Amino acid sequence: MPEPEKQLCAYCDEGEALDAFGIIIAELPASKLVLFKEQSHKGRVIVASKHHVSEIVDLSDEEREAFLNDVNHVAKALHAAFHPDKINYGAYGDDGHHLHFHLCPKYRDGFEWKTVFAMNPDRVHLDESQYQELAKAIIQHL
Repeated sequence: MPEPEKQLCAYCDEGEALDAFGIIIAELPASKLVLFKEQSHKGRVIVASKHHVSEIVDLSDEEREAFLNDVNHVAKALHAAFHPDKINYGAYGDDGHHLHFHLCPKYRDGFEWKTVFAMNPDRVHLDESQYQELAKAIIQHL
């Protein structure tokens, strides 16, 4: 499918816009895996399509299958690394036009249990070594 014109896309440009909220930790077959810097939910990541499309319906059948396989693969890695009670999935982006899913591990009796996770609660930010530790834990299970 044709890709829409790219305008300041954090996932495509991989510059300051992405650095403001995430760190690319892996390249997957159909996506980039981004560690979300705000870690109120330990292990929260973003799986961003390698295709600059706005909607999942803009992918071909093969591209969609590959992207969802990446999402599934990452979810399994999060379960293995952090043992959440549930993973919430969010595909927002009213203003951002690049297909991506937030994978948000949720923990019973933890922050926002039984509620929709906030886009950016701005509660928990880590230092560089802590981000590297989280990334390593995820990557070893991919």
